Amino acid sequence: MSFGHGGPSWGPGESRTPDWAALAEESAAKSRRRKWLLIGGGALATAAVAAIVATAVVSAGGGGAEAGPSASALPGPEDLPPESAEPAPSFSSVAPAPPPDPMDFISDEKKDKLPITVDGFFPGKKLTSGDRVHLKGPTDRTTRCAAGTQGALGTVLTRNGCDQLIRATYSRDGVAVTVGVAVFGTEAQAKKAVEESEGQVASLSGGGVPTFCRAGVICRRTANSYGRYAYFSVSGFTDGVNVTKDDKDVFSAGDDLTNFTFHQIRSRGETQASAAASAATG
Repeated sequence: MSFGHGGPSWGPGESRTPDWAALAEESAAKSRRRKWLLIGGGALATAAVAAIVATAVVSAGGGGAEAGPSASALPGPEDLPPESAEPAPSFSSVAPAPPPDPMDFISDEKKDKLPITVDGFFPGKKLTSGDRVHLKGPTDRTTRCAAGTQGALGTVLTRNGCDQLIRATYSRDGVAVTVGVAVFGTEAQAKKAVEESEGQVASLSGGGVPTFCRAGVICRRTANSYGRYAYFSVSGFTDGVNVTKDDKDVFSAGDDLTNFTFHQIRSRGETQASAAASAATG
């Protein structure tokens, strides 16, 4: 006998004693079904919540496929502030022209345009060098270069194209020095005249300076050139005594005057170079 679906099942022989084992198994089966239903429902609910959250994230990101900030939300290079508001320094790729060389202006008469005068080479009334003061005496300027020389020097100057010769005499304590500046057209001519030089520049007396270094008296002679100028000196005693290697006063006087002459020639080039540089930048 049975009581229909869900009722107790009787055991064999219809003893009306419930089959407790079957009932326990059926109850356990129902319990398992309810448990799986609960688990399945929870999983579905979790999935639904996850889907809602994902949808919300995607919508906030502008519809992109990535969860989190979208690439379009990140700042691009054009959105970044400049590194500095200060203008960047700029440098010219063109190198400035070098300054004029003073030597260029005294090496060729085509560029050497300053007037040539006695005072241009021998200014003032005296020359002071250290504690030595040399008084300027007579001066001379001639276009006949040989006229201001002794021995073979006149021929050498003329052969090499000397244009003019300027002389000046200085004296101190019985020692006199005459310096002669020979002017040529080019540097090469001046150098050659010095290389070939013989004889000496003629001493120039007057204005309180007696005749010196004439009539075979031994004196100190020098010859040098700078640019298109050759300069010669003769120095000795005003009383006609021969000069020896031990006469330091004669040598120092000659050195003072030749060094001064060199600086005057160089200054001539520097003056013209400075004027050319000012004209170029002005």
